[in-house]
This record gives sequence, C-alpha cells and structure tokens, in this order.
Amino acid sequence: MDFNDTPEEAAFRAEARAWLDAHVERLGPDERAVGLAEGRTTPGGLKRAQEWQAKKADAGWACITWPKEYGGRGATAIQSVIWNQEESRYKTPANIFGIGQGMLGPTIMVHGTEEQKARYLRPMLRGEEIWCQLFSEPSAGSDLAGLRTSAVRDGDDWILNGQKIWTTGAQYCKWGMIVTRSDPTAEKHRGITYFIVDMQAPGIEIRPIKQINGTSGFNEVFFSDVRVPDRNRVGAVNEGWRGALTTLMNERHSIGSGAAGGPDFNDLVRLAKETEWDGHCALDDAGVRQRLAGFYIRLKGLQYTGYRTQTALSHGVTPGPESSIGKLVGAPLRQEMAGFAVEMQGSAGALMDATFAAQEGSWQQSYLSSPGLRLAGSTDEILRNIIAERVLGLPPEIRVDKGLPFKDVPTGPRNG
Repeated sequence: MDFNDTPEEAAFRAEARAWLDAHVERLGPDERAVGLAEGRTTPGGLKRAQEWQAKKADAGWACITWPKEYGGRGATAIQSVIWNQEESRYKTPANIFGIGQGMLGPTIMVHGTEEQKARYLRPMLRGEEIWCQLFSEPSAGSDLAGLRTSAVRDGDDWILNGQKIWTTGAQYCKWGMIVTRSDPTAEKHRGITYFIVDMQAPGIEIRPIKQINGTSGFNEVFFSDVRVPDRNRVGAVNEGWRGALTTLMNERHSIGSGAAGGPDFNDLVRLAKETEWDGHCALDDAGVRQRLAGFYIRLKGLQYTGYRTQTALSHGVTPGPESSIGKLVGAPLRQEMAGFAVEMQGSAGALMDATFAAQEGSWQQSYLSSPGLRLAGSTDEILRNIIAERVLGLPPEIRVDKGLPFKDVPTGPRNG
C-alpha cells in the first residue's frame, strides 16, 4: 500500500482545497460534518443543499467522475475519493443527491436512451431534480427479484400497481426509478421491467415511516393505477434485472464502509474521560480500556483495508467484491460502539435531551440509527454470501425456485 498522494493526486487535492477555501467555511477542530446536516425534509435545508450543488456544478466539481458530455469532468475514481475527503472538512449542507447521482445517473448512462440522458442527467447533476430508488417491497428486500409491483402495458403507457418500502427521500423527490413485474409467467429474474416514474403522478401515495430515532427519512410508496409512458422505460421490456444490477453495483460502491458519519472513536475516548464509572473515571477501568482497544484494532483494520482499495484506485484498478468486507464489519462495529457509549452513560444514556445526555445525544442518535445501516445496501447475510461466493469461491446457495415461472414460486407454507 502507498499512503502518499502521487504528484498528480497532490496537485488535484490542492486545486480542490483552494476552491473549497474560496467558497465555504472549514469545519472547526471539534466540529463534525454530520452535525451540520439540518433536517433534510425542511424547505430551507433542501434549498441550501440545491444551491451548494449548483455552485459545485457551475465550477466543475459536481459528479466529477461523470463523463464530460454529461457535465462531469471525467475524473478518476481516486480523484473522486480525494474530492470527498476534502469536501468532508468543510461546512456544507447535507448531501441529498447521492441516490440519484451515485446510483441512478450511472444506470441511465448505461441503459437509458439518448433522449433520457439529455432530459434527466443535467438537472440531476445540478441538484435541480432530486431522485429516489423504488426497489424494496414488503416481501422483496434482500431477494429483490421476488418483487410483485406489477406493470401492465396499455397502449403507449404502462399501468403500475403495488407497494414499495424503505424509499429514502420519496417525500421530497421529483423522480424515482422503479423495478416492476411485467411478465409473471417468466422466471423471477426475468419478466422485470425498469422505469422512470414521476413522483407527483396521480395514483402515488407516499407515507413517511416514523423511525426509532425520531426521524422519517424512509417512506412507504403505494401505486394505484399509476400511468407511466413507455418512453420512461429504461432498457428492454422484461430485461430490467440488468439495469437493477447496475444500480445495485453502484449502490454498494456509494455506501462504502457503512460508517455513515456520527461520533467516532475519538469521541468515544473523550466520553470515557468525562464519564464516571463505579466512582472513578471510566477510562481508568481496565474493562473499559479493553473494550476501547478492541474497537481501535477493528477500526484500524477497516482503515487499512480501505487504504488497499484507495491504492487500487490510484493504480487504475477496479476493486473487487472484497470491498463488501468494509460494510459487513463497519456497520456492526458502529452499532457496538454506540451501544457501549450509551452503556457508559448509565441512566443518562436513556435520554436524548442535549441538556442531560453527554455529547448532546449524538451517541443516542447513533445507537438508534445504526441498526438500519446493517440493512441498507445489502444485509449482513447478503454480504456474507457475496464474500463466500465471489471472494472465497464457495459454491452458491441452492435455489429451489430456479426454472419456475414467477407465478408458480411458493410464497408461504402449504397445507397438506
């Protein structure tokens, strides 16, 4: 591994830092970007995020890995890493565009028509139109190909009926990309068609889901005879699984280690210094120090594994499926660290009020939010399958539904 920038990378980093210094304020020593992520659903928060995105786009710093023809600068993957590292050090609004720009835009580039690319990519890059991903369903989460939302052809339109769930940001998005069941007589990975859908179309109902941490970032979305023009179809009829795989590949790359901001190891050590544990400073307790050492070792393992990926990117090599290790280890680790922080706080750990909870309730938020990280962008079980099959070369799981038309796939226990 090479931890140093090449001369070209150092020059790019200096250019990025100079532009950021000229346009936005740096974070202070004890400030964290996640603390600046005001309510994503508030009009003010949305407006500031869109203004910042437009400013970046005008200067050539938005979606820098996108081809120049679509508004990017054709930057390399390592340059994108460098830009993200530098931008994270400044007081910028919450990024509400990651799903569109990191997952759906690349899908349109690969599978969309020229008309779709011309219509959607530029407003997406500038943040003028926000996008959501309509994939998961109540009975099709990790097994996405088990989806049941139907699409029936009606002349030049398609009629959509069904339900999607865990749709991030649906309540403020203009567009969504949806996978549907268009041929129930085909095998479950076939007979799927991919569409762009107007989230303000008649027949769409969006219900925010109240989460355990008090926010409502996710939504249920119901489709009742929603008309979608055939020109909004992405890819061929019944070949939508190919587009879905492109989106999912980009999703796993976008989510990365599953860290997702929040308090870090240094904050945990600071909490241990400030907290009384059995009548003395928690950091003086051998058991506390042992737990902290265990977290530190695993975090360093993640850090250096990430450096291996960055080195590969710097050398122009695309990282393989072993990058799934980052999220598989990182998301549970964050949950364990947050749980230990709440435990150290004792009775105060049950409070979210900044007046009472140490470090303004950030660990409580992390504790309540972290279980979701283990589901987003592939569950722990799916990631283990990926590592087992694609990294270790173990045989794949037996599929009892292989070769069956989707309509004949068993959906529950049978009597007799």
